[in-house]
Amino acid sequence: MTLAATFEIQYLQYLGADGTPVRDLPSHFADPASLVPLFKRMLFVRTFDTKSIALQRTGKLGTYAPCLGHEATHVGIGAALRDGDVYGPSYREYGVLFERGVRPRDILLYWGGDERGNDFPRDTPAGIDFPFCVPISTQCLHAAGAALAFKLRGQAQVAAATCGDGGTSKTDFYAALNSAGAYTLPLILCVVNNGWAISVPRSAQTGAQTLAQKGIAGGLHCLQVDGNDLIAVLEAMRQARERALAGDGGTVLEFMTYRLSDHTTADDARRYRDEAEVKDAWALEPVARLRTWLTASGVWSQEQEDAWKLECEQYMAEEVDAYLATPVQPLEAMFDHLYADPPADLLAQRAAALAWEQRHG
Repeated sequence: MTLAATFEIQYLQYLGADGTPVRDLPSHFADPASLVPLFKRMLFVRTFDTKSIALQRTGKLGTYAPCLGHEATHVGIGAALRDGDVYGPSYREYGVLFERGVRPRDILLYWGGDERGNDFPRDTPAGIDFPFCVPISTQCLHAAGAALAFKLRGQAQVAAATCGDGGTSKTDFYAALNSAGAYTLPLILCVVNNGWAISVPRSAQTGAQTLAQKGIAGGLHCLQVDGNDLIAVLEAMRQARERALAGDGGTVLEFMTYRLSDHTTADDARRYRDEAEVKDAWALEPVARLRTWLTASGVWSQEQEDAWKLECEQYMAEEVDAYLATPVQPLEAMFDHLYADPPADLLAQRAAALAWEQRHG
């Protein structure tokens, strides 16, 4: 039998779990000080996450999706994208959104049940991004459409989307990667493999050895990346973006990380996840790893971190105040932007809601 083709999936890592390099660093990251601003933003994401959970627990926020453990992957993806690129988020990638100019108050507004939080600031790179997408992996198709538009217009821009490990089991993901391969689109599909799709482990999602290899079927470049290593995330994204702009097509990047908290605040991961597994994952988490390397390199200290965390707390207090002070939309707003020409049954519901409000004040 003649062998028709062979494939392999490479794994990219620069910093080991103990915070020491396992290979030569890319030349553009040779200066550890260049990563301090991104490390600070990783710390801010963790502050935001902690405060958001506290707001939910005290009834000031709706159901919220924590991102503990994803900081390097999310901040790295966001930092690698450029003005003019388009990003399709799911519902957990706060680090990407902050890098794109979205404010904490916008995200809090969204999880507080106000869709105005999805209207990202127009004067930022996020102003042309897609909104939060809770339906699983449909954002991959949105990004593929944007990538096709860039190609047809001859624009030097890329589209990126993030989904989870469970998202790679959806037809939307496969359709997006197949389109990217068939049309040689400037698309980067970022799979954030955090080990669990709600209560379903990655091992039950697919028979594939890696999730990155799913892109092979569509003819895309594929790479598995240590998602807890900020340098690896940045370098993988840089390579994927350069390939796209050079006309070499799309990429599937599988970022290996772990969900250290519950899927959402409505979830209790203790019901389906072994305690020892979570303990082992904490030994690999991204913040401690990068802190160790930056400290050993002499560009970071505990004093700097304490001072920065205080700034983060102060900034979050201001953003929370801005969120809580946002006037609530009128009741009819929930009906007014669903259809250009509302059907009769929706108009009847709108009228009934207004009548109820008038009776009950």
